Amino acid sequence: MAAYDKADLERRMHGAVESLKHDLAGLRTGRASATLLDPVTVEVYGAHMPINQVATVSAPEPRLLSVQVWDKTNVGPVDKAIRSAGLGLNPIVDGQTLRLPIPDLTEERRKELAKLASQYAEKARIAVRNVRRDGNDSLKADEKKGLFGEDDRKRHETEVQKLTDSTIADIDAAASAKEKEILGK
Repeated sequence: MAAYDKADLERRMHGAVESLKHDLAGLRTGRASATLLDPVTVEVYGAHMPINQVATVSAPEPRLLSVQVWDKTNVGPVDKAIRSAGLGLNPIVDGQTLRLPIPDLTEERRKELAKLASQYAEKARIAVRNVRRDGNDSLKADEKKGLFGEDDRKRHETEVQKLTDSTIADIDAAASAKEKEILGK
């Protein structure tokens, strides 16, 4: 068990929040966003590559995504990758450009996406609690080794708890904002 390192705990908790924000960015709301296609990988040149490494993704209109494929031999694989990504998007091929109209979300789909957003948030909360547990365990180990006394351990545990509380508040705020965006409220 490593010695207590507050900076490391902060970094790991912040990582959980960043991971959540990345997951939430991939959830589709009624508006077009270039990040919508981030999870899509395309099989080209014998490898799986993120779509942003074979094409330029932009949102020229609020309800339309445009994918400008750099190499015309990759238009087919990009089209196939977007269709099979489970995003409910049907590309319209126009030369080396694929236009993706963003359909309206049904109420049922909005509720599913909101539920998914809260599942992502819970996963992030669990990650933060695990970091807190690791921090508290290392504090107890350091106290046993005689690196500091019980008063210092309790003071550090309070710091870890404050850090945990503020990180979980960040997670709740991000999830809440995304749920409101999804539900259109």
